[in-house]
Formats: sequence, structure tokens, C-alpha cells
Amino acid sequence: MKAFVRSLIGNVPVRGEMTRLSVIAGIGRRSFHASSLRRTYEEEKVIIDDLAKDLTPNDVEKFHRMRNIGISAHIDSGKTTFTERVLFYTGRIKAIHEVRGRDNVGAKMDSMDLEREKGITIQSAATYCSWDKDDKSYHFNLIDTPGHIDFTIEVERALRVLDGAVLVVCAVSGVQSQTVTVDRQMRRYNVPRVTFINKMDRMGADPFRAIEQINKKLQTPAAAIQVPIGAESDLKGVVNIIDRVALYNEGSQGELLKTGEVPPELNDLVEEKRKILIEMLADVDDEIAECFIEEVEPTPDQIKAAIRRSTIARKFTPVLMGSALANKGVQPVLDAVVDYLPNPAEVLNTGLDVANGEKPVNLASSSAKPFVGLAFKLEEGKYGQLTYIRVYQGKLKKGMNIVNVKTNKKVKVSRLVRMHSNDMEDVEEVGSGEICATFGIDCASGDTFTDGQLMYTMTSMYVPDAVISLSITPSTKDVANFSKAMNRFQKEDPTFRVKFDSESKETIISGMGELHLEIYVERMKREYNVQCTTGRPQVSYRESISGSSDFDYTHKKQSGGAGQFGRVIGTMTSTDAKNVFESKVVGGKISEKFLAACEKGFEESCEKGPLIGHRVLGVHMLINDGATHVVDSNELSFKTATQQAFKQAFLKSNPVILEPIMTVSVTSPIEFQGNVIALLNKLQAMIQDTENNNDEFTVTADCSLNQMFGFASALRAVTQGKGEFSLEFNQYLPAPPQLQKQLIEEYNKKKNEKN
Repeated sequence: MKAFVRSLIGNVPVRGEMTRLSVIAGIGRRSFHASSLRRTYEEEKVIIDDLAKDLTPNDVEKFHRMRNIGISAHIDSGKTTFTERVLFYTGRIKAIHEVRGRDNVGAKMDSMDLEREKGITIQSAATYCSWDKDDKSYHFNLIDTPGHIDFTIEVERALRVLDGAVLVVCAVSGVQSQTVTVDRQMRRYNVPRVTFINKMDRMGADPFRAIEQINKKLQTPAAAIQVPIGAESDLKGVVNIIDRVALYNEGSQGELLKTGEVPPELNDLVEEKRKILIEMLADVDDEIAECFIEEVEPTPDQIKAAIRRSTIARKFTPVLMGSALANKGVQPVLDAVVDYLPNPAEVLNTGLDVANGEKPVNLASSSAKPFVGLAFKLEEGKYGQLTYIRVYQGKLKKGMNIVNVKTNKKVKVSRLVRMHSNDMEDVEEVGSGEICATFGIDCASGDTFTDGQLMYTMTSMYVPDAVISLSITPSTKDVANFSKAMNRFQKEDPTFRVKFDSESKETIISGMGELHLEIYVERMKREYNVQCTTGRPQVSYRESISGSSDFDYTHKKQSGGAGQFGRVIGTMTSTDAKNVFESKVVGGKISEKFLAACEKGFEESCEKGPLIGHRVLGVHMLINDGATHVVDSNELSFKTATQQAFKQAFLKSNPVILEPIMTVSVTSPIEFQGNVIALLNKLQAMIQDTENNNDEFTVTADCSLNQMFGFASALRAVTQGKGEFSLEFNQYLPAPPQLQKQLIEEYNKKKNEKN
């Protein structure tokens, strides 16, 4: 286990790794992440084929025509624009609206007013649609996810329940910082993907450079299955290099797809890219490798079958291209989803059998099996809490009683709906592999539900640690609404945390970035009519030690009658990011009951360090001796003794304050390169990589979060508003000595003022 679950105002804050801080929001006693059951696809395939024996003929036919997919990408790569076209071409919406449209309608999947105003996706939105291919109708469950790192939890929980994904990459910018993050998330949940290179109509578009970056930066074998007809503003369509067919979009909104012969001037390029595709497939697929060795050209059907096998095995990603905004190249992506991404029965889903010692179990997608489903997202709807559920096994029916495995509470499903962004359609039942929503169920994000026959729990999603905090105070006296908003936002978003600082008497909210907290403050104002004033952003520092020391502390208190007595002896040393409490007391000098109190005292001490009151990381406390009193010793005595010993030893072990280091990626027109580099140098950032394109450049650097406040305004100033950046937490490192001294002085001053 890399993290421990602790409750904080109904939420799950984090203690754990120093680099990728995360927590499992699953069952209360013990949960685990999917990587703990990591298998090769070949091993998975054996299990999947065995589970397929339980499928009924109806199941087989239903799954063959079903795909659960997500749309993920870097900020402003065109995910929502792409999703809008998908919904239009599949007949789910009657007209296309733009993300920042002039008609004041906005894209269907951006249902929040804030999303439409800012032109960004804040919450992932689920919908469903049907796509006809080869005279068959295929059912898609589709989730559009945010691109901004501040809302990364939305991507995490979407990918957790999806079987495949479309990775959207900008043809001009290529692989960007958040593209790398999304790729990491897809690997974490074993999600195969097809890649769509968008914005081919923009000046400087180069799809083959983007494919090269996918191979190098993402370490994912990728090859084009299309080449563009024309470029930039002259983009006319694409050529399918597998079938050697030209595809053109016609009609006022590109709704008509016409085929034609390959333009003569593209024949050489088509053959060159087709050869590269076959060579790439030969590296990852045995059948194509045999054809390659025997110098036999594989047929189009063989190539497509090989792409499907290697994509589902997560060894390859086929790359398509076009422009969603220009209504070109979207329909072939839907064909590729059908052809190359897995159906629910081709994906292995694993859980824990709580009733059998939490033994790992593989779930069959059969509708005849007992029901198992995962609540992966919560939302406050018009009719109360809306709970999104992915059904992994069996059926979920309206009126059915289901059991929350974590709390063991039975609840009745009074209403069952399929979501279409913020619209909903009532249904009577939902089968295995489907995504649905229900009302009136009290649960947390990550809870597993069954029909009571089984006590299985699903693996849950990573929850990154918060990196920034604000003090927040309601300007109005409507404390009830303020409290209601805080509770709701915490329940919906595990990365949003709230705590009350007893010393400063302030409410502190923490999140993934300035934008993240800004959005919640604005939502409080709009949705709950609560105006709030916020204090200066506070960095979530950590406290640690770089040395070691022994301790011997005796806690004595006598006030008439039974007093308090507890003595603990041991050693404190630095360790990796995980805090460790250990006891090696022999001879029963301290009883097990008192040692448990010692451990509780250690955990409470780690929550609030002695230097500046921030959480402690990387401390190993060993108690190997001690003493008790026949009358005066109790749990409180040993808990207090441990806390005082912790403080004493911590301050003698070369204590240090750690600050969060962020990876910042800045993209700007190339004429501002000098200004941007100068700005980063001023912030004492360590530049890691610079990449120059024709008209813009991208620089990646590591910088202290403490230096990043106000960076957005400074960047706009030096790039005439044309620069953009993204931030991602990287690791904790010791803060500069002068900053450590300043923080300690400020903390002590506040304490003295309180006293």
C-alpha cells in the first residue's frame, strides 16, 4: 500500500509518496490499485477467453456492438469540439454549437455556465449515441473529459470505468505536457487508445511530427493509417492508406462522407506510410511479422485485424487525422473505434472478494451473473445526488435493492437514467458493460455496489494530493449554505479538501491549483448565493528530517487520585516518503494496548509537524523500550508521551521544510522566447527541455510552486496575451534556507499571538 486512507470532514486526504502522492478511495479496511494486479495482456487474454464461456448468445451480440470510450487530451486540443461533431454525426444532437459560440448556446457537453463562459471543460460529461457501420448499429457510451491539470480527477475516474479512449493531439503543438499526463493515466488503468491528430487546418500543422513525438515522448508504438489531402487551409480530406481510398467530407457541416480514388500526387506518400505501418505492426503482431519475413504483402483485412489485436493489447495505437472544427475526418475515427477498440467483454475487470479474505476475483461480463457496479462519479442534480455507476457484471434494475459493500447498507434504486450531458432518459434496466446514473443513493465516489449475493469491491482510482490552499470566509452570514456547499463539493471531488485550522480559526480549502479553487469559489457564489473572501494562496509544505536521533521521554502528571505516566524510548530516522511507526518492545514492558495508543500519537503528530504545522513526510519512529506504572499508566499517557517524544526527536534530527516543485510547460509564439526564458530565470526555474517549431516553442521547467503565484498575469504581459502554460505537481524538495527560516518565524509569531 502506497497510501493510507484517513477521514477529514467526510473526505479522503492523502499521505504517501513524495512524488506521485495518491490514495485509494475504495473500501474502508483495505483497498488497492489496479497496478497491484498488473498482468501482461497475454495473461489477461487467457482469463478473458475463459470468462467468455459464461456469456449468453445475447450477451455476445450486445457486447459486439458496444463501446465505452473517453475523449482525452491536453488543454485546447479540441476534445469538446470533436465530441460535438460525434454527437451530431451520430444523430444525438440536431445542430453543432461551438465551445465559444456566438449563439450563446455552447457545446452540448459543456453544460455548466462557467464552462461556456471560460471555454474550458470543468466536469467530465457522459452521453451515449449510436453509429452505423457495415449495416450494423453500434452503441457508444461516451465521456468527454477536461484537459486542465487542475481537473485531473475527472480524467482519472472516467478512464477508470472506460474500456478504450480517443487521444486527441494538436497537429501544430504535438505532444504537450498534459498529453503525457493523460498517457500515464491511460497506462495506469490499462486503457487502449486510438489517436486523432486534430487541427489539421491550422497553419504549421504537421501530423507526422506529432506521430514521431508519440513514439518518442510517450514511448507508444504509433503509425498513421491515414494521410491528409491538402494541408492547413487547403485541407480537403484524408486517404485511408489501408484500403487506398480517399475520403472527403461534403455538406454544410461535413455530414456526407464521399469516397474516391487516391490523388496521383499522393500515391508515393501513401505507399511510404503504408510500408511504415506494416513494419510497425510486424514488430508487435506475429501474423504480420510472418508476412513481413516471407515478403508477402498482407491484405487490408489482415492489417485491420492486426491493428485491432495490437491496439487492444496496448502495444500500438493507430493514428487518424483531420479537423473537428472544419468538420473533416471525424467519421473515420468512429469507424476506428468500432474496428480497433475493445468491447466490454474483451477487457479484464478485477475486484476483491471481501467475504473471502479480500481474495482477487475476475468479473464476468455476463448479464446472468450477480450484479456488481462501481459508483465512479457524484453530482448534485435537480433531484438530489446523482450517482454515476458502471455496471461490470449482471443487471441493475429499477426498484432493485443493492448493497454498498463499504458500509453494508441496503438501498433501493428508485430511478435509473441514461445521461446525455445534463439531460437524462429514464430506463427500466441497465445491463453489464453499461454506464448509467441513479438518484437517492448515499455513497462516496469509489464505492462498489452489489445485489447482496456477492461482497466484491472494485479497485478504485488514484486521487492526487492537493498542492495549494486558500483561507476562505463567507462574507454573508449564511453559514448553513456555506457548509452545505463545502460538504457537497468534497463529496463530488476527492481532490477538493476542507479543514478548519483551530489555531488561526480559519477554514482552509485545498486543491490542485489556483484555477481549481477559483472555480469552486465562483460556484459557491452562483449555486449557493454565498459570497466568499479568500486569503493569499498557501503552499502545502511538508516537514521532514535529514538525520536521526534517539529519544527517551517520560510523561508524568499528578493531580490527586490516579495520574498519568508513560515512558517511551527509541529512535527516529529519515526514510522514504512513507511515514513508518514500528515497535520492538520485548518482555511486555509496554502492553499492546498502550503501543496502539503510541501509534495513534505518532499518526496525529505526522498530521501537524512541529516546525510550521504542516504534514510530516519520510519519518520512521521506532519504540524499543519504555516503562509503565501499575496505577497511572493508560492510553492517553502513552499517546501524549509519544507525541512529545516525536517533537523532541524531530527537532534534533536536522528538520527540513519541503516545498512542492511543479513541472511547468509554457507554449508561446517563437518571437517571445527570450522574454519567457527571462521570466522563468527570474522565478529561479530549472529549465529541463526546449522544443522549437516553425512559429512557436515549448519550454518545460521545474519551479517551486511558491514562485508561481501570479505567473499567469506575468506570462500574459511578456507574450502579449499569446502564451499559455500548464502546471503539474512533480515532487517535494527542501525549501531554500532563508524561506525555511521565514516560515518558522511566521509560524512562531502566530502561535505567540494566540497565546
